[in-house]
Amino acid sequence: MSVARVTEIKASSPVSFDAAIKEGISRARQTLRNIKSAWIENQEVLIDDDGMITEYRVQLRITFVLDD
Repeated sequence: MSVARVTEIKASSPVSFDAAIKEGISRARQTLRNIKSAWIENQEVLIDDDGMITEYRVQLRITFVLDD
């Protein structure tokens, strides 16, 4: 029987939500093994004084299976 755990992370990118998601998963893979899924809990953008988006942020929940 496998046991899984969920951890929550935030990631950001100046390019897009997609790039922020990829950055978050890439960073999670550096310290977590057996990552099986991820889902987006929340999305937000930072906006400058001119109304332009300067940063895309995502809050991810990463599911990974614990080693036996």
